[in-house]
Amino acid sequence: MTDARSLPLFPEEPDATPMGALPVRSSAQAVARVLMPNRTQIELRAVDLESLLPEGHRARVIWAYVQHADLSGIYAGIKAVEGGCGRTPIAPEILLALWLFATVQGVGSARAIARFTEEHDAYRWICGGVSVNYHTLSDFRADHGAVLDELLTDSVAVLVAAKAVTLKRVAQDGMRVRASAGAASFRRRGSLEQHLADARAQVAALKRQIDADPTALSRRQQAARVRAAREREDRVNQALTRMPELERIKAQQGKLSETARSSTTDAAATVMKMGDGGFRPAYNAQFATDTESQVIVGVEVVTVGSDLAQLAPMVKQVTERYAQTPDEWLVDGGYPAHQQLDAVAEQTTVYAPVPKPKDPAVDPHAAKPEDSDAVAAWRQRLGTDDAQVIYRERAATAECVNAHARNRGLQQLRVRGRTKVRNVLLFHALAHNLMRTLALVPEVLGLGTAAPEMAVMTR
Repeated sequence: MTDARSLPLFPEEPDATPMGALPVRSSAQAVARVLMPNRTQIELRAVDLESLLPEGHRARVIWAYVQHADLSGIYAGIKAVEGGCGRTPIAPEILLALWLFATVQGVGSARAIARFTEEHDAYRWICGGVSVNYHTLSDFRADHGAVLDELLTDSVAVLVAAKAVTLKRVAQDGMRVRASAGAASFRRRGSLEQHLADARAQVAALKRQIDADPTALSRRQQAARVRAAREREDRVNQALTRMPELERIKAQQGKLSETARSSTTDAAATVMKMGDGGFRPAYNAQFATDTESQVIVGVEVVTVGSDLAQLAPMVKQVTERYAQTPDEWLVDGGYPAHQQLDAVAEQTTVYAPVPKPKDPAVDPHAAKPEDSDAVAAWRQRLGTDDAQVIYRERAATAECVNAHARNRGLQQLRVRGRTKVRNVLLFHALAHNLMRTLALVPEVLGLGTAAPEMAVMTR
């Protein structure tokens, strides 16, 4: 009897099998030849980065834009100069182009962009051989909000000069975006005060530990632990600083102020009611858009879920940006507080739906005795057929822009803090306006005439 242990694990195969082919036996016991990958073969490819992307690629369009963008505000902070010492920094054009292209592609993570600069041809083409890490990308997005704000103004001013944007009619809408903070990070005042005391005690204990035995840890480890403890203390302190605002909001809602809670990871985030009916930590992103061109002309982020007080600030922002106020302003029913209508009455004409009265017999468009002149005019104006036709442009404009932002990844924020969130919104506005420029007046980018299919694709 044959010992099973003496049998070979794999039967011998015919020696005639060609390299890269795997013998497979069919039902007739014949040997079939198939091609299999040979990953040990060396290939020599002569290729340059310029030939990787076709003409008209979006990366080329974005690079054409950043080459003419005014980045003097960023260059003013670069200390490395010709003939001087120090490490040469990455050109701001590369970092700006990477973020704009990533935003158009729906990528919002600095780590993902850094990975794509090694794997994706378009990102490699933008870098042009310059190595970029995620930390540099993250710092660039967080540190240059003022420059991004100026670029938004410049992008619209160019379109106004080219008569592609008239600023005759603007639609404003808010979009609630999920914050990076978790729901479990929200604490009430008593819990926050206890957390702050614990954080301060931890900082003091670390200092005593380091003073008692300075050689126990390296300097880097010591600095890292102290920094982490201080950052925790700062976050809790920020959460406590915001508590009076949240308690006041609770009181206005007729609820107990003691139920107010603030996040220990992102104090600016607020629990808001989302589109699906659930409640989550979020920010309220405000966009103002020219209805004719669908170009974003104003950006703001607020930490309250209601749009009730956001009309006048946005009108002021757009007026200061472009030294003119749109003739007509379209908003939904969440905006027209009477104080807001009075504040902008002399600047623009507001079109917003009039609330339906509880009594069906009452005419909603008839002026009430307590109405101001601006409120009475608004009621009467919305009762006309012309006003209804004009107001229909609001949804066609604002909802479309919001949908584009959602499709480009503005589902949940990856940054914390109102300043960083606003920078993210500015990148989305710049990317959106760049695509609209490509559709409306590509000649300002030096790209010739827009093709009909491109115009439809970028809307």
